[in-house]
Amino acid sequence: MDQGTQEDAVTIRPVTIHDPTLRDGQHAIRHQLGRDQLRRYAAAADAARIPVVEVGHGNGLGASSLQVGRAALTDAEMLTVVREQLSHSKMAVFMLPGWATTHDLKEAVNHGVDVVRVGAHCTEGNTMERYLGFLRDAGVEAQSVLVMSHMAAPGRLAEECRRLVDYGASAVGIMDSAGHYLPEDVSERITAIAGAVDVPIIFHGHNNLGMAVANSVAAARAGATIIDACARGFGAGAGNTQLEVVVPVLERSGFSTGVDLYGLLDAADLAERELMPKPPTIDSVGIVSGLAGVFSGFKNPVLDAARRENLDPRDIFFELGRRQAVAGQEDLIVDVAAALGRSRVDIPDPTS
Repeated sequence: MDQGTQEDAVTIRPVTIHDPTLRDGQHAIRHQLGRDQLRRYAAAADAARIPVVEVGHGNGLGASSLQVGRAALTDAEMLTVVREQLSHSKMAVFMLPGWATTHDLKEAVNHGVDVVRVGAHCTEGNTMERYLGFLRDAGVEAQSVLVMSHMAAPGRLAEECRRLVDYGASAVGIMDSAGHYLPEDVSERITAIAGAVDVPIIFHGHNNLGMAVANSVAAARAGATIIDACARGFGAGAGNTQLEVVVPVLERSGFSTGVDLYGLLDAADLAERELMPKPPTIDSVGIVSGLAGVFSGFKNPVLDAARRENLDPRDIFFELGRRQAVAGQEDLIVDVAAALGRSRVDIPDPTS
């Protein structure tokens, strides 16, 4: 091996791609993915050697409900269908305390889940302790993510991540749940976390401001070694980091993913054809959601409330941002819309 080849080998850094297409993508279609759709995409992802495939209701285990939407299938049905398709890829699920219980986790383990992502609001890592302890005792790989992470300073995120490792998390990280970050924001936060923990670091981006791929590369350069991305960006709001884009960009940037490019492109084509009415776009509402720092999964409920109250959905998003609404507060959307509707009625018409 010549000197140049040796230097190239040294600079290549491994990154694990975590694919939540079959979970985060559910937000975009009101959690209605069916068996055939799950089966076909899981098989394509496995053929592409995507390391981890995540499946479930958009809000995770136990979340199928009137409040955030009934899924087309039960958690058990989704896990069974996907598990049967995976020979190379690990199967992952997501859970949020308050939706899922230890009973849900036991059922997921019984259905062959390999990785469990436990999430919580960025300043409430203590709510994960019980679940991380259970998963550690069950011998399942347990990861922790802090959602709505733009609402906490880098030092606070690092402190929370350190605590999560103490609870038993084998990997920790942040979700840009509102698509609010710019690359420098991501670099600052991942660098702070990397200085506080010695486990793999996760980054999950949304594309409200068109920054998801750039933010994911910034995260990897700052020390993240697990990058989330969805086929065609299929996900909440303006969509997630686009999987078939970020993988080759990471490879060009000196990272190794182990993903087969042609298989990846085939899986993305299948996803566009069979999972979604159309790929996510950065529309006006998505931009406002990102600017306001509001959870991307609120898009459809906000649009529904705006139609009922005959309001501009952008006004609802900015008011939710002013109130610092967080994921799980879907009921607040209705309250905000009603309040905005009342205030509109109460304002005298200056032309009358």
